[in-house]
Parts: sequence; structure tokens; C-alpha cells
Amino acid sequence: MATPIKQVVIVGGGTAGWMSAASLIKYAQGKNLNITLIESTDIGTVGVGEATIPSIVQFNHQIGLDELNFIKATQATFKLGIQFEQWTTHKDAFFHPFSDYGLAVNNIPFHHYLNKLRHANIETELSDYSFSTVLAQENRFAQPHANPNTPLADYSYAYHFDAGLYANLLKQHATSQGVHHIDAKIEQVNCSTVTGFIESVTLTDGSQIKADLFVDCTGFKGILIEETLNTGYEDWSEWLLCDKAIAVQSQLVDSPAPYTRAIAHANGWQWRIPLQHRMGNGYIYASQFEQDDVAMDNMLTNITGDPSNQPKHFQFKPGRRKQIWNKNCFAIGLSSGFLEPIESTSISLIQSAITKLLEFFPDSDFNQHDISEVNRLHNAELEHIRDFIILHYKLSNRQDSEFWRYCQSMAIPETLAHKIALFESRGHIVLHEKESFEAASWLTMYNGFGVQPKRYDPRADAIDNEVLLQNLKQMQRSIRQAASQASSHQDFIFAHCKADN
Repeated sequence: MATPIKQVVIVGGGTAGWMSAASLIKYAQGKNLNITLIESTDIGTVGVGEATIPSIVQFNHQIGLDELNFIKATQATFKLGIQFEQWTTHKDAFFHPFSDYGLAVNNIPFHHYLNKLRHANIETELSDYSFSTVLAQENRFAQPHANPNTPLADYSYAYHFDAGLYANLLKQHATSQGVHHIDAKIEQVNCSTVTGFIESVTLTDGSQIKADLFVDCTGFKGILIEETLNTGYEDWSEWLLCDKAIAVQSQLVDSPAPYTRAIAHANGWQWRIPLQHRMGNGYIYASQFEQDDVAMDNMLTNITGDPSNQPKHFQFKPGRRKQIWNKNCFAIGLSSGFLEPIESTSISLIQSAITKLLEFFPDSDFNQHDISEVNRLHNAELEHIRDFIILHYKLSNRQDSEFWRYCQSMAIPETLAHKIALFESRGHIVLHEKESFEAASWLTMYNGFGVQPKRYDPRADAIDNEVLLQNLKQMQRSIRQAASQASSHQDFIFAHCKADN
């Protein structure tokens, strides 16, 4: 008869490890379940992911973190979306907001009506109908009302924060709740000769730590999931060419904007992430098209403010582990795979992996059907994000480098080709199970890169163009008026959640 799991060991700290620890100790309340985290302070963490998507707000709430304390402790600012600059030649920039556009009418999505007007040679600007986009354009911020008086005012937000400070905050929170913390290096991983399951880890002092379930948060190396269990890796570099990154912090010159900037360059792209106390900068590039010294020059000549630390270099292979759950080992964070942070999904993937672990938390039987379902769900989720990221490169019309020309000509996964073809045909947006990005996000990309449907949905003919235009003008006025009443992003932080130092 299966018995409940009593011991969980998390190997590795950082954001992934301590998010896992905080969630598992919350789950363990009222149960005979012990959580131990083993990390070595001598081993650094990647810690460059400082931008998130809105799910982080709910995660912090679920584990019991106070939002204001979190913002102050991590030097956080607010994020309404991502501004894409220089990704296309036909538009200076476009904004990917954490909100929908306009309102559906007669259960027909809003964009079909704009598409109808375009076919009548009446041009409209999609971004005018997104409240969070207008807020971002004006450098303003307001927290969404719990019960907005109009769906137009319904939007979400996320954060920019110092990942190292966040891990420290989670560490304090998790250990205060009962997580046992061991600062040590692992010398050896010990597996059963019968089942192949991990039984224990041996520390450098010779002591052994046993557990029923092991959570691998050891980063790219995947000490448990890969080096020990040989799970295998699916390489996606045929579609995602960027394989190196440089990150550096710089002094904050201007007041922080409520959005991330993603700026395309000849062989990759640059991020700018404003915190309360500094600017986070990074440059991700394809090493087959750009030498490291050239990349470093591009990085340092395209930041504002003086660098405040030594640049960090990273090399990665885009893709995913073939299984996130293998035997009694569950991989979370970089140990499960890596997708470049163009849409800030790294921390959200940590969160979604934790959610799957808790939803299918095992007993001593480690039911294979449970394990297979988690792997299926995780693989589908990553493949959909992969396709969304590929879309950014495939749709660009930049012709200034071999890198961009390759991206436009490369074959893409059939799942993505089908999505693009359907939108080009009639403006239909395909969403699958476990999609991380909703219809508005796909619409943003299609519109931003100038992809226009050949036809419009004839159901939109139920509303006359003149009536439609009047309604659109009213929507614009309502959104602009509401945005004008919000304070500046900087003033909001100063009034409510300015960090103490």
C-alpha cells in the first residue's frame, strides 16, 4: 500500500529553489512532510531574470508575501508590458500589454471589427484600445480596480525586481515557515541499484541526506535530472538561434518606466529593465553571427548610465529536458530547460512547474500515469511558448543582417505555421491547451509585425461602419480620460512602496 511522502529535498537555491521551498512548505502545513533545501553559497546563481508576467502577483499572494513589503525588499517597479523597438522597419515601436483590446460585441472578438474597417480603407490604431498600453505611453501607473466599472479598465500588471533580493526574501520567508536550510556542496548523488530512484545525496563533509522526492534546481547543469538520471534534452536551436547573453547593471538615469524595453540589434536583442535603484541590462545574441568581443561592445555602447558591476556572460542551449519529472526527481527552473527571456517567461515557468508538482504530488508509489501527464502538460506549455518566441523572429522584415534574413527564411514548426496561416486567412487566433499567452498577445505580435488578414469575419457586418466608428471614438475617450487620472509611475512608487534604501 502506498504511503505518503515524508521527506523532500530541494537541491539548489536561487529563485527556482526558494520559490519551490516557499510553495512546498505552504503545502506541507498540517502534513507530516519535511522540506530541506541544500545550496552552496560558493556556487553563484544566474540571477539575471528581473522581469515577470502577471502570474507572479498571485504567486506571492498564495505563499503569504505582502505585496508592499515585497516591492520594497526587492527594489521592484511595476510592469504593464513590453515595448518592442527596432524589430520591424515599418513601425518605430509597438507595445505588448497585459490587457485585452476593446470589447467583444455579439461574442465576436474586437479585432474583427477593426479588420472590417481596414478592408473599407478606414485605418485605426489597435493600441488606442488597450488601457495598459495608454498608461505605459504616458509613463503612468494605477493598480487595477477589483471591480472595474467597465471591461475596458480590466488589465493586469507584473513587476521588475532584483532576482537576488527576491531569492533572499523567499529564503527568509521559507525558513521562517519551517524549511530546513543546509549550506553545503553535494559530493555525490546515490541511486538505488534496483529502481534507479535517487535515494540520497552525499555532502562534502561525508554526511548523507535522504529523501523520498528530490527537486532539481541546479540550473543549466541539471545535476540530478541530467547528470544523474540521463533524462535527455530536446534542442530547439534550429529555430531559436540566440545562444549567448551578457548582462550588466547600470546607474538609473531617468525615472523608471512601467514596462520592459526589448530593442532588436543586428544579431540579437537587448533588454532594459528599470528597478528603483538601478537599470538591468542584457544583450542576447547568436554566436554564429556575432563574435563575443563585438557583442560586448554592442552591450556597453547601448546602455544608459555607468555600469555598476562587471558584465556576466552566459551560454545556453534553447530547448527543454525531455522529461521534467523522471522517477523521483522533479526539475524546476533552468534544470528543466531554457527559453530566452524575450517575453519574461523564466520565472512564470518556475511557477507553473511548481503548480504541476503540487497538483500531482506523489506518494511512495510514484504513479507513472501521474508522471506522464505532468510531462505531457509541461512539454505542451513549453512548445507553445517556443512557437510564440519564434514568431518574433520569423515575422520581422529586417534585412540588415544575415541573422535576420535566416530567421525569415527558416522552416518553422507546423504548429506555428498553422497559426500564422489561419490569422492571415481570416484573422482567426488559434489557442491550444496550456497556452501561456492569450489571444491579445498573439494579436499584438501579428499587428506589430504588420500581418493583416486577407478577409474579415462577415459576422462583423451586423454593425454599420458609422455606428462602429462612433463606438470606437467613445472607447478611446474613456481610455484616455481614465489614464489621465492616474499618477506617474514614479509618483505612485514614492507614495506607496518606495524602497527604504
